[in-house]
Amino acid sequence: MALLDAYSKPLTAEQVGHLLRRTTFGSTASQIKSLTGQTVAQVVTTLLADQPTPTPPLALETGKAFHDLPFDSVNTGKLKVYIKNWWANLMLNQPISLLEKMTLFWSNHFVTNDSTVNDYRFTYRYNSLLRQHALGNFKAFTIAITQDPSMLRFLNGNQNVVGTANENYARELQELFTIGRNGGYTEDDVKAAAKVLTGWADTGYRDVNNAAIGSTFRANRHDTTDKKFSAAYQNTVIKGRTGNNAGLDELNELIDMILRQVETPRYICRKLYRWFVNSEIPAEVEANFIQPLAELFRKNNFELKPVLSALFQSQHFFDEALRGAIIKSPVDLVVGTLRFWGVLAPDSPQSLPAFYQVGNYMYARVREQQQDLLNPPTVFGWTAFYQTGFYQQWINSTTLGLRGSFGDALTTNALKLNGKPVIDVLAYVKTLSDPTDPAKLVNDLTGQLLAVSLTQAQKDFLTDTVLLNSIPRYEWTGEWNDYVKSPNDAAKKQAVQIKLTAFLQYIFRMAEYQIY
Repeated sequence: MALLDAYSKPLTAEQVGHLLRRTTFGSTASQIKSLTGQTVAQVVTTLLADQPTPTPPLALETGKAFHDLPFDSVNTGKLKVYIKNWWANLMLNQPISLLEKMTLFWSNHFVTNDSTVNDYRFTYRYNSLLRQHALGNFKAFTIAITQDPSMLRFLNGNQNVVGTANENYARELQELFTIGRNGGYTEDDVKAAAKVLTGWADTGYRDVNNAAIGSTFRANRHDTTDKKFSAAYQNTVIKGRTGNNAGLDELNELIDMILRQVETPRYICRKLYRWFVNSEIPAEVEANFIQPLAELFRKNNFELKPVLSALFQSQHFFDEALRGAIIKSPVDLVVGTLRFWGVLAPDSPQSLPAFYQVGNYMYARVREQQQDLLNPPTVFGWTAFYQTGFYQQWINSTTLGLRGSFGDALTTNALKLNGKPVIDVLAYVKTLSDPTDPAKLVNDLTGQLLAVSLTQAQKDFLTDTVLLNSIPRYEWTGEWNDYVKSPNDAAKKQAVQIKLTAFLQYIFRMAEYQIY
């Protein structure tokens, strides 16, 4: 089969689960049930549908938006965290949509970080720009991010002026954001691109008197000479210009020149592949998946939706050998686990304390597991998406224990969000096909919680040793039936709840739970 050929059969529950795990931050059992039997084309149409612009974050103290007010130097740390909590809650409450996963992808691609930018209003604007263009046109996106005040701050574009060109952004624009290291460009191309980009500056930075922030082009600080590029760019010359439109006109020509190169769409498609499919790109995948996908990208004038649609509908995407190929990022682990158990953040202005309690819990967990939202450690993004070993970087001596303690807190009910335990394991088990049969219970539960199938030996071990602690299986049947008949009997309830809690605790620590 051709790897990019569309998968046309109705989706099984396992395939729906695979698709939603990769494209969203986890699914619920009801979502999987509702989509099972649909075609992948139907589900992908839903995933790619436009979403409304979310309400901006509100300050807990005032109940009002703060992104469009003068800079608050006293509460800056608190307001910065509100933005991160707000985004975590958007991930948690997301509908069946690709938007939040793609917003995180672009945060790891067009990287800035809030510790360098250091103005929470710039950070909010940056996040809004990511979600605005997340599923749009890559050229328009690249032009917009070049002018973004956070990017101008982060990669010193605001210091790039005629006579003393700062090459920082010009280098990363090519190396990391568009064509990649295999693009063949030279140091002189970096210098020429830096000259094209002279004159841009952010406005309103940390201004305690003015609410307006943004960027501007200063024509008197722009290099008006012709910019000559190497043979890697077909010896293109971008003509120097003067006047207020010079910066944008030359920027458009620069991006057009980069997009004309065959390596540019390939580079972006490889990054999408590594984010959504697998870190390994063997020669067959490069030739029969990446290259035709890149050609599709080019033919559609760098619109992202056709590329993403083809990727997720492909037969290759549903290759069972690729299930479990990705280690969950902290965001996938934390947000996905809470979503599975039906946790939602209340989003009304009257419920701000409860809203931020949920968001702050998630943000604290992903940060301690080394994925600080809006604050990747370097311009390359998070190490798990570019470093040798890729996703294995999420697991180390610190994070492995933190992943386990996260699951422990959920299963033991030590964690309560807004006064309620996160997991009601008894209510959940009642929804399974036959809770009286411990083997079927284990089969159903692992089928919903894990992305990969277990062997029968593993299921037997989970049933007899982990769940039942070596008691005969028929005793579970009696205990469960006794509980159902007398749900308010503390002893009978405890007899099943202790076993199920220990079972879930074990599942959350399994290697199979860390992958998807």
